[in-house]
Amino acid sequence: MNSSPSRWWGQRWRTLVAALGTCVLVCAGLLASGTAAHARAVAWTPKTSPMTTPWTNQVPVDNPLPEYPRPQLTRPDWANLNGVWDFAVTAADAGQPASFPEQIRVPFPVESALSGIQRKITQNDKLWYKRTFTVPSNWNGRRVQLNFGASDWRTTVWVNGQQAGAVHSGGYDAFAYDVTPLLNGGTNTVVVSVWDPMETGGQAVGKQRIRDTAPHSGGGIFYTAASGLWQTVWLEPTAPAHVTRLDTVPDLANKTLKVTVHGDGTSGHSARVTVSSGSTVVGSATGPVGSQFTVSVPSPHLWSPEDPFLYDVRADLLSGSTVVDSAGSYAGMRSISVGKVDGVLRTLLNGKFVFQTGTLDQGYWPDGIYTAPSDDALKYDLQKHKDLGFNMVRKHIKVEPQRWFYWADRLGLLVWQDMPAMDLRTPDSAARTQWEAEYDRIIDQHRSSPSLVMWVDQNEGWGQYDQARIADKVKGSDPSRLVNNMSGVNCCGSVDGGNGDVVDNHVYVGPGVTAPTPTRAAVLGEFGGLGFRVPGHEWYPGGGFSYEDQPSLTALNDRFVGLLDSIRQNQMPAGLSASVYTEITDVENEVNGLLTYDCQVVKVDQARVKAANLALIDASRNPAPPVTLPTGQYKSLRVTTPGYTNRYLRHQDGAAFTEVVDANSAGLLKNDATWKIVPGLSNSGCYSFESRNYPGQYLRHREFRVYKEAGDGSALFKADATWCAVQGSGGVRLSAANFPGQYLRHYNSEVWLATPGGSHTWDNPNRFTEDTTWAVEAPWAP
Repeated sequence: MNSSPSRWWGQRWRTLVAALGTCVLVCAGLLASGTAAHARAVAWTPKTSPMTTPWTNQVPVDNPLPEYPRPQLTRPDWANLNGVWDFAVTAADAGQPASFPEQIRVPFPVESALSGIQRKITQNDKLWYKRTFTVPSNWNGRRVQLNFGASDWRTTVWVNGQQAGAVHSGGYDAFAYDVTPLLNGGTNTVVVSVWDPMETGGQAVGKQRIRDTAPHSGGGIFYTAASGLWQTVWLEPTAPAHVTRLDTVPDLANKTLKVTVHGDGTSGHSARVTVSSGSTVVGSATGPVGSQFTVSVPSPHLWSPEDPFLYDVRADLLSGSTVVDSAGSYAGMRSISVGKVDGVLRTLLNGKFVFQTGTLDQGYWPDGIYTAPSDDALKYDLQKHKDLGFNMVRKHIKVEPQRWFYWADRLGLLVWQDMPAMDLRTPDSAARTQWEAEYDRIIDQHRSSPSLVMWVDQNEGWGQYDQARIADKVKGSDPSRLVNNMSGVNCCGSVDGGNGDVVDNHVYVGPGVTAPTPTRAAVLGEFGGLGFRVPGHEWYPGGGFSYEDQPSLTALNDRFVGLLDSIRQNQMPAGLSASVYTEITDVENEVNGLLTYDCQVVKVDQARVKAANLALIDASRNPAPPVTLPTGQYKSLRVTTPGYTNRYLRHQDGAAFTEVVDANSAGLLKNDATWKIVPGLSNSGCYSFESRNYPGQYLRHREFRVYKEAGDGSALFKADATWCAVQGSGGVRLSAANFPGQYLRHYNSEVWLATPGGSHTWDNPNRFTEDTTWAVEAPWAP
């Protein structure tokens, strides 16, 4: 890293240290508000987590998640309200209870062990939270904002017995109230009620379902619910006229940063935005509040996964020439788009094709469920992507806290952000209105993150409706990013809206075949799902499932790296621009993670996986020339495996074998070992091999064995008889056109369709590459 980012980080660190110092003073005042509250905090204990992460036992009782929660709109003065609150549960239609007999550690969901409650909540329950606080005297004269990172789902807030603003409905977006008129100048009491109907309601729920909190069998791809407050709650003083949001959009073509400063109480004010690299100001401009203007960023240092450079940004609110409010932020200069490269529509980062290789990230924790136990834990998940060589992550139908996006921005990961799905049923009008309103707020709150490159509207048809309209709406709201109208358009009854920037298939185990269209780049939104259970690290021992269980860690590594290699050698050259592997960690009874659910074990060979991912990314930047074979000519295919190089591919009694052929061999054998190379029957960019002595009969695979058979005109036969050429060492590898990544292989003189890391005898990894590499030579029977 060069000196500019280091200076930037130093400046950011000083700001954070100042903020934390203020928090320490404020929190001390908060704890001084009553010895009874302190005694309850001391008495509070967490429940036993079903699995222990490295951070489970490091969570502070009184001040969990102490980091400033909103890195793209920072102020030095704030007070963290995380910690032990009084708690009660009533019937869903009940009013405020007379007593709060329990204590809960905020901001962990009620169902989690880290909350100290850990029990099932249903649509018949209402959650109640209560605590006291005092406002520091040095905040006098300023407005006091009460902020909530997220609360699931319908949240009502009272301060000193008076309701603070409107009821908030939404589980994934931040919200705040100006509580200044409700404060009493001394010890204040805040009460929060939350009602969460989960999947029985019509709102966005993602993968949450009402379940017992203890590990149990079953569950499938849906998981334990996470009700109530699940992100940081904090107080912050602001000027009467203050900045509420800062939008930044990089414009590489014009070397500018487009900015919009939003504010409250800003009539007659203007805004100034300054962009810096470390201590050096690179650009500054003044413009109207609420309207976009530009800041010059000459010779922009581009943000990318390899070089995630971030500029420091400050927004000042001006009354005349007087600064009345300031907020800090950051920005990355990068572009994301689609465009043609060598005639193929591709996703482009900073104007160039870079293959996006990532994983599906559910954002679940065995101890905190929806809430990571610490900021280090939140970062860890993303750091492991980097350690494994991935450059992208798909955040799957959950929206993380803003600090997660900060780490993605800082570490350098491209983010596909799913909008959390509603339940699988078709939503009614009220549910649609709520879902779209929440999606609008989520886009607004995360539109400035440089790592976020794609909005994924819907998934596999879950709660689907108006796919095309929604995709157009999202693109209109945020034209600086790609839009995916439906991930998994080939799956589960989903309906493709036909628009957006990408066409997205799900193929398990895959990778399958996803082709670009004239208007959309091709991406593989989900594939893989290779499973391995690690004893001692299972959520429910013996209850795990995957899309394809692996018998050993060696088999898991061979199979997974084989999938990545297949994408590099087959799917990417054919037009694929991105792939998302399922998944980064096990989740509850899913055991198809690259890591265990408790983050204690990395199952795969990290160095090997990283090398495969980096080779895939490098191949997208430096593509190898296509392998071509001479069509219309007779050729013979020779084995290249050391010790067997005198054997050739031949047919006998309708099946394919290898056999020694030399000048003294019989004429029949020489004819059987000669093939006419013709354009592929199902894909003219690939090849078919027609028998020399049986014209009209072709080399084809059927149930893995390879035969010489006559064509019947069916699409299946044409696909089975089509082979795509892949460069091999000392020869060519022939991949099945309809099963890319499965190769023509000789094994014990027989010829098979073999899978790298596969479970069949003929998939044996010993000499796999050599056995699947053929030398194309002069024909034995011209």
